[in-house]
This record gives sequence, structure tokens and C-alpha cells, in this order.
Amino acid sequence: MWEISLNLKAENIDIANLLYNSLSLPIQEMRGVITSNEEHGYISILVGVEKDNKEKAKLVITSCIVEIICTKFKLSFLDKYLILPMYDKMGMLAFKKALLNFDKETDKFIIRKNLELGSNLFLESFFHFKLKSLQEKWAELVSLSNDNREYLISSDSFIDLLKFLVDNLDICEDEISIVKENEGYKIFINDSKQYQNKVFNEESVVSSVIDLSPQKINLYFNESSKAINLLEKIFDERITVYNTNSKALYKTKN
Repeated sequence: MWEISLNLKAENIDIANLLYNSLSLPIQEMRGVITSNEEHGYISILVGVEKDNKEKAKLVITSCIVEIICTKFKLSFLDKYLILPMYDKMGMLAFKKALLNFDKETDKFIIRKNLELGSNLFLESFFHFKLKSLQEKWAELVSLSNDNREYLISSDSFIDLLKFLVDNLDICEDEISIVKENEGYKIFINDSKQYQNKVFNEESVVSSVIDLSPQKINLYFNESSKAINLLEKIFDERITVYNTNSKALYKTKN
């Protein structure tokens, strides 16, 4: 049997839980075992599979680790070093999400290039000592934003920079539809699958769409809102607006 211990500091319990939950199903499908325990200030996620499934398990573990570093670790990095002028919460969430996803494929390449799965992996140590080039890359992005924070005080300048970042994100989805219902928003991928099976509020819908980075957006609403105005500005020509009875029109389209 091939075994590996994935270790995180106990203070990062949310990340440890995310890693455990992400690995549980695929490891169980390989008829492997996965357990978690906390000791001496560390949470250890122990994974074991038959040797025939070793390479398959490595691919799954690598994919999970890469995604966690590109999201959770990068977000912590941005929170620690990013200094921006006071702006509305929706705009700040959108801007941070755009930075989080900016040049993500290169981030993933750097992580994969440096990641070696032996019998033990301490994620924080791997990040701090093996991914210095990645941290330098993120630091350049943060410095660019910090150095221009006075420029970003202007609403128009802020939107211009946010639009530039969004325009340069890799496309993740071909088409999505956003339906405004009362005070919330539902997002559908390819007009069928509801994204995360939840209703997004005014502050989170824009950053969620940035996460999806779609090629085309169908926007259905009765009444405009701050979120809709921001989406129209930063996604511009990708948006088709249906300013009518969103629910009826959406059902007709399906």
C-alpha cells in the first residue's frame, strides 16, 4: 500500500477540512482509506491506497493541493499585503477576486513543477520554502496594485483596472445566465446547472461571476441594481441583457 501524510498547522483547520472533504470521495472510490487526526499543533490527513492506484491518487492529491494554494494561500497573501483605498465592499470583493484568478494557470504550473509527493508533506513549509518564485510573482501583482492605490480612488479608474483584470482572465465557462429574483441572484451554467445551488446576495454575485470567468453572460432582471451595473461595466460586450420578467423569460428559453 502507498501512503502519504498531508499536514497543516492546526490554526488552518478550515483548509485542512477542505482538503479532507475534497479527497474523501475520490480516495474511497479507489477503495483507499483516508483519516484525519490532530497532534502537536498539526492536523494530519492520512491517505492510503493500493499500489495499483498510487499514480491515480497522486494526480487527485496534486490537483487538490494546487487548487488550495491558488485560492486559500493566495487569498491569505493578498489579505496580508494588499493595501487599497476604501471602496465599497462589492467593488473590493470583485477586485480581490480578479487578482486571485489573475494568471492562475501559471500559478498552477509553478506549484506542480515544485510539488513532490513523498511520505510526508507539510503544506505551509512547502509554500514558504519551495514556492518562493510563486510568492515573488504574487508580490509583483500586489506591488502594482499598492503603487497605484491613489489612482484607484477615482471610481472610473477603479472600474478601468478591474475591467482590465477581468478581460485578461482565462475563460472558464462558455455561457452562464444570471437571474435576479427579489433580493438575490441565481447563476446557471449553460442554462441548466445552478451554480453552487444557492442564491447569491448583492455583494457576492459579482465576485462569483468573476470566479466563473464566462465567455458569454445572459442577464435577466426587472429592476437594475448596483451589482447589475457593475457587471455591465466590467464584462461589457460579453453581456446580453434581458430587462423583462426574468423568471418567465428564463423558463421560456429553457
